[in-house]
Amino acid sequence: MTPKEQGYYFPAEFAKHDAMWLSWPHKEASWPGKIESIYPIYAQFVKLVAEGEKVNINVVDEAMKAKVLGHLQRAGADLSNVQIFLHPTNDAWCRDHGPAFLINPNAAQKKMIVDWGYNAWGGKYPPFDLDDNIPTLIAQHYNIPVVYPGIVMEGGSVEFNGKGTLLTTTSCLLNENRNPHLNQNQIEKYLSDYYGVDNILWLGDGIVGDDTDGHIDDITRFVNEDTVVTVVEEDKNDENYEPLQENLKALKKMRLENGKQLHVVELPMPSAVVHEDMRLPASYANFYISNKYVVVPVFRDKNDDRALSILQSCFTDRKVVGLDSVDIIWGLGSFHCLSQQEPAV
Repeated sequence: MTPKEQGYYFPAEFAKHDAMWLSWPHKEASWPGKIESIYPIYAQFVKLVAEGEKVNINVVDEAMKAKVLGHLQRAGADLSNVQIFLHPTNDAWCRDHGPAFLINPNAAQKKMIVDWGYNAWGGKYPPFDLDDNIPTLIAQHYNIPVVYPGIVMEGGSVEFNGKGTLLTTTSCLLNENRNPHLNQNQIEKYLSDYYGVDNILWLGDGIVGDDTDGHIDDITRFVNEDTVVTVVEEDKNDENYEPLQENLKALKKMRLENGKQLHVVELPMPSAVVHEDMRLPASYANFYISNKYVVVPVFRDKNDDRALSILQSCFTDRKVVGLDSVDIIWGLGSFHCLSQQEPAV
């Protein structure tokens, strides 16, 4: 039986968490010339989230564990809410290589993990064998069931309202570098069976500079069961303008699992963030929803405060906090890409 047939599903990120999972950044090639500069902000991220949920961190070895604890102590994080796991990784993007937790409150075993295949966004950044193994290591630690769909899928490519609707993009999931043997209908069957959803909504392209081929978590996010925020570019000459307008038009026509129209809130984009002549995928949509805070990447930009204000109006039960992401985004992702939530049951 598939997880869906057994009554399991992937909850919304705004549902209560037991923990957040991270893989501590250590790959110099992901932040060339900048990796040391990201640690103070990364540690602030851990500090904030640990105020409301456990933070579980995968590290390569004992030496890295000692460094991690040093960074977190300097940041003032509550170490009683932080757990370190000796789970070696290749890179830091736990949203994509980490565990996809499904829940079934009525089952004897209330959680299971889906271990999708992981190939570093179409084989772009080998090696990725250690990352690919992370969900199974975590399932073994918890002694909970783990299932293997046998296809490539990244956590940043899918977004959930927790009531049966999943949002994704054709530019990523239908890319021939992921699952070239599958068509759209076949991929939808996997999404339905292994995430426990009924209603799959497809957007088109992601933002410029996104090396994942258009992850949904840089463009459109559920803030409650019937509302999304979606980024729009206001400069008609910017190369993000047209694809984001196309996505906005598509969202306005979409229906939820209950037939109701999706409520759409527009979020501005920051001005282009460029480093070493490279446009980076800077987006306010790459926020992490923790139990206590919504942690939003900001870019020392004129639109930072407006984006935070819009998001605060969407999250009446949590405080929205902006954290500087100018150095972190050089790695081509931010707080959501770096993290994966573990739901409470």
